[in-house]
Amino acid sequence: MQLVVGRIVKAHGIAGEVAVEVRTDDPEHRFAPGSSLDTDPSERGPLVVVRSRWHSGRLLVTLRDVTDRNLAEALRGTVLVADSQSSLAVDDADDYWDHDLVGLRAHTVAGLELGDVCDVLHPPGPPVLVIARPEAGEVLVPFVRELVPTVDLVARRVLIDPPEGLLDL
Repeated sequence: MQLVVGRIVKAHGIAGEVAVEVRTDDPEHRFAPGSSLDTDPSERGPLVVVRSRWHSGRLLVTLRDVTDRNLAEALRGTVLVADSQSSLAVDDADDYWDHDLVGLRAHTVAGLELGDVCDVLHPPGPPVLVIARPEAGEVLVPFVRELVPTVDLVARRVLIDPPEGLLDL
């Protein structure tokens, strides 16, 4: 299975470096020199990491054969993916891959069925579960223990403890 590990946001500088929106909790492993990343769209890759560094809170990556700003800018919006078989084992019982969460049935702790988790967003801060509610569009729930106390992958369900008003938006 392919896991999204990042997205190229823009070119940085004139030497071909790209700024990456990180979508993995292990960027040091995923963006280590020599790492090969598949792409979406697939014709833009695979891309091989030459070097990566943090600058002002953003990951900057130098890629093999991307030697100037024009080549880097042509990669803008490219989604970077890696095979789940190359993933490091999850050490923490509270860590989940996005693909494990998508498709789980969401219920409130009071027993109200909300719908299915249809996506996991990664804005700055904690991840956010996107729950598709058949009759009410989508609801966004920050994926923190206070609001999501239980994830049961075996039963394919997640319990949500929403604060007042969260489900009314």
